[in-house]
Amino acid sequence: MATERSFVLFKPDAVQRRLVGELYSRFERRGLKIVGLKMLSVTKELAARHYEEHLSKPFYPLLEDFITAGPVVALVVEGPQAISVVRTMLGSTNGREAAPGTIRGDYGISRQMNLVHGSDGPEAAAREIAIYFSENELVDYEPTLGGWVCADDEK
Repeated sequence: MATERSFVLFKPDAVQRRLVGELYSRFERRGLKIVGLKMLSVTKELAARHYEEHLSKPFYPLLEDFITAGPVVALVVEGPQAISVVRTMLGSTNGREAAPGTIRGDYGISRQMNLVHGSDGPEAAAREIAIYFSENELVDYEPTLGGWVCADDEK
């Protein structure tokens, strides 16, 4: 089982609703290791880099307005199959359709204001991590409780 890194972004609605601590703790409690963390404001240029595949789509201006409307919190998480674990934790993109127990199912009722972005695959994770973090901003460490999160053959 491969240890992966995934990019996670707490969007402006999560910050404004003061959910950052609650959401962060869910990733920690799940057993994911946080290896990068920062708060920032997304500029139009940064939004264009992050969402480059959507630039020509009709909804992009609304997406840009939303993601640049307030501060965000970016993090990099690490763990066995971290990308799919994060995606499962987030739930369906539309909060009205997300299952209870997922982040969007517990805290959201919107498609656009869906609180958290998570990478959708290994290539996206690598690209998004590089957009938001330099290599020296990521910390590699062994948590003292690591052996109690999953078995050695699952790492």
